[in-house]
Amino acid sequence: MTSASPSNPIDIAELLAFYASAGADEALEDAPINRFAEARPKQAERAPAPTAPVRESRSQATQVSDAAPDAGRPPEQPAPPPRLDASRVPDAPARPLAATVAVPDEGQVLLARQLAANASSLDELRRHMAAFDGCNLKFTAKNLVFADGNPNADLMLVGEAPGRDEDLEGLPFVGRSGQLLDRMLAAIGLDRNSAYIANVIPWRPPGNRTPTPHETEICRPFIERQIELVNPKVLVNLGGPSAKTLLNTTDGILRLRGNWRVHTTASGIAIPAMPTLHPAYLLRTPAHKKLAWRDFLEVKAKLRGLAIS
Repeated sequence: MTSASPSNPIDIAELLAFYASAGADEALEDAPINRFAEARPKQAERAPAPTAPVRESRSQATQVSDAAPDAGRPPEQPAPPPRLDASRVPDAPARPLAATVAVPDEGQVLLARQLAANASSLDELRRHMAAFDGCNLKFTAKNLVFADGNPNADLMLVGEAPGRDEDLEGLPFVGRSGQLLDRMLAAIGLDRNSAYIANVIPWRPPGNRTPTPHETEICRPFIERQIELVNPKVLVNLGGPSAKTLLNTTDGILRLRGNWRVHTTASGIAIPAMPTLHPAYLLRTPAHKKLAWRDFLEVKAKLRGLAIS
């Protein structure tokens, strides 16, 4: 940081604003210290004492006094900096602040519940979500990622939130994890035309960060209503966040996976749910693909049993 000039009030105001923001808002000395004045050489601070007194006549003293009128006077101190008139010093330029987006409050959560409950179809629900401004994620995302696949399918899969590729295309699971999910569905004889895919969070969090509990809570009514309108025979929770949100549990996904649970809709319909590992996790941990394979075999058997009955 460049030092401020004592002759420039704006520089001093900026320096004082910097000290205040750093917490230095109290003086450490009773008397002000001029930090801009150059320190005197140490040799000048204390003049060496004469080794022996020198006597001089009155006439010689008069001649010395006339020749050097300033002799014997202490050296002049640097002039103090001009005093600032607080009324004339402009305010320090404010630093540009990043645009702040309000965190969803309880009123926005209630509005989301009302909009979701009033949606009588998937198209109407999508319109409500597109017009809803109560979630801060909407303002940083490019697209609303609503769903993909067949809404009349017996199987519905729900992940956590869109990634970069999904945000660009407006469809869930179209990146690398989506390609793996397609292969997992194909392994049990299904594809996107025989399944319905969505996410708990319909907008991509910035930088693919984990959604906050506030963001999850405000989006919960939309995904719950979406499941209710689709009314699948089997629900698959892809990853821990989806399972915890829709199954009301705090257990980790490795404990939940492979065990059938129940998701109950607002109208009281009980849907069998299978928590399993998220495809993105499987890309990072390929050794656990065998666990997801077992879970999908359970889903296949459940769908076959429900079709027969």
